[in-house]
This record gives sequence, structure tokens and C-alpha cells, in this order.
Amino acid sequence: MTLLCSLSGKSQHDSLVLKNNNIIVGELKSLKNGIITIETDYSDKDFLIEWSGVKEIYSKTRFLLTLKNGTRITGYIVSEEEGKKLKIIEDSDSEMITTLEDLVFLKELDNNFWGRVKANVDLGLNLTKANNLKQFNVSGKLGYIADKWSSDANFNLLRSSQDSVNATKRTDASLNLVYYLQHAMFISSSVNFLSNTEQALKLRTTGKLGFGKFFIQTNRAYWGAGGGLSFNNESFFNETEARNSLELYLATEAKLFDIGDFNFYGNWSVYKSLTESGRWRSDLTTDAKYDLPLDFYLKLNFTVNYDNRPAIVGNDFDYIFGFSFGWKL
Repeated sequence: MTLLCSLSGKSQHDSLVLKNNNIIVGELKSLKNGIITIETDYSDKDFLIEWSGVKEIYSKTRFLLTLKNGTRITGYIVSEEEGKKLKIIEDSDSEMITTLEDLVFLKELDNNFWGRVKANVDLGLNLTKANNLKQFNVSGKLGYIADKWSSDANFNLLRSSQDSVNATKRTDASLNLVYYLQHAMFISSSVNFLSNTEQALKLRTTGKLGFGKFFIQTNRAYWGAGGGLSFNNESFFNETEARNSLELYLATEAKLFDIGDFNFYGNWSVYKSLTESGRWRSDLTTDAKYDLPLDFYLKLNFTVNYDNRPAIVGNDFDYIFGFSFGWKL
């Protein structure tokens, strides 16, 4: 393996040694959801390799790294003792010894803005002759990752119309910022927007500030939970007066991704008003996605919003079940 390290150092290329003893030389891009991505000169598409199939790794590239215990580090990595140990050389020139199994996230740190951006968009369209049903939905996400924090923006839009029935309109969006602390803890802030005709909700704006912790971070799954305070401002399409509310919220989020080409995501938040006696709300979102060739995918989405004091009596629930075809960058 000495020859491999020497060649890697001279060429400035990264190297992966697989458990079947095959060697791939190229440029390591990322490790996420149990899949490591490497770009090579001899392929027009990046290689996606299961992390569980990697035995050794050698690199001169600077990465943002996350370990199982939540530690976040920027530095360089190289295998030792024929893959039994992984040495991380931090930016401060100090060294840390760990294992491949403890490494759960890796991202090449580019100095340019676009190297830290991720994005995806989904489109869906349903046309039915019966009742002249027309339904259109679009959703997307734009994210940015830095050394100590990450941010993202999400939106979902649904428009539906049919003969003799009022048109259905629903829009929800969010802006999120997370600052990562040691020991798998984090501080989060967000602004969420929701409008839907089912509950006569013209606009609900919710600002949140909270604290949380990741309890599971592996190459198969992650699970975290947290809570904090939120401020809720609402206006309505009907005669219901606009209202404000200070709330206490609890939230949990989980993702499973070591199940072939499938992955699953779920997020559940519960809000208890501190200023409106007896009022509480709940938001639930789940996504199941199947990856296709050329970065396309199929996705099933289920979203439920509950409010025990809606503007329209009886419309406590609003939900969406969607199927979409998408592409990711």
C-alpha cells in the first residue's frame, strides 16, 4: 500500500481500495446516506459506491467530515494499518484516529459558492376527463453547506380545479438555518409559510428558534429531535380575525437510506400555544423516494396539517398525497 500512497500524493488524486481489492483513483466528492461519490478521468459519470464496500481511503483533498458521535471536523483523511484505522489530519495540524465505520458524512470543501450548493425540483400533472379535473404540483429545494452551519429553502405548490367545485390552492415554503455544535447538538432557526383554501388559511407565518440533538447518525440512518419557541401569525380568507400566538414546539426528524435505491424521510412537529388556552397544532411530512438512472427519481409524498381551532369548523385536517417524477443536481 506504500506504492499506492506515493502515487496518490504525486498525482494529487484520491484513492479508494474496495473490499474486493479493486482500486479506484479519482477525486472524492462526498459521502452521504451510506454512498461515497468519486469522479474519475475515464468516466463521463461519477461512481457511486456503497460505503460498506470500502476497505481503505487515501486523499489529499480537504473535507468537511462528520462522525457518529456528532463531531464535525475539517481536514484530510488517510487509512492506516491496512484499513483498520482512519487518520484525520485537522486544519490545526492536530490528528485524530478513528475508523471507517465511524465516518458518516464527507464533503469536498470547494472555495467557490456553487461547489457548496445542492438543488432539486419535482413536477407533477394530473388530467382527468371526468369532471374536467386538472391538478398541477411543483416542489423544490435549494441548500448550502458551510463548515459549521447549513441552510436550505423549500417550497411546495398545489393547484387543483374541476367542474362545479371551488378550486383548491395550497402553498407551503420554509427557510431554515442550522448551526452545528459538538456532541451531535445543534441550534436551529426557521421561518415557515403556509396557505391553503381547505382551512381558509390565507397565510400562516411561523418563526422558530430551538435547540436539538442527533441521537442516531450512521451510514444507514439518522434520527434527531429538538424543541423551542415559535411565534405564529395568521390571516384568513373568511371573516375570521387575524391572530397571533406564542407557542412551545417539539419536533423529530428521521431518515432511512440503506435500503437499495429507496430512501425514506419523516418529520413531525407539534405546537402547543402558550397564549391561546387549549390550542395546539401538528404538522407531519413523509417522503419515500426511488432513484432512477441519470439522477432522475420517483417520489411519494404525504403531508398532514392539523389545527384543533381552524377558521372553518370541521376542517381540522388538511392533507396532500402526491406522486411525482423529479431530477436532482
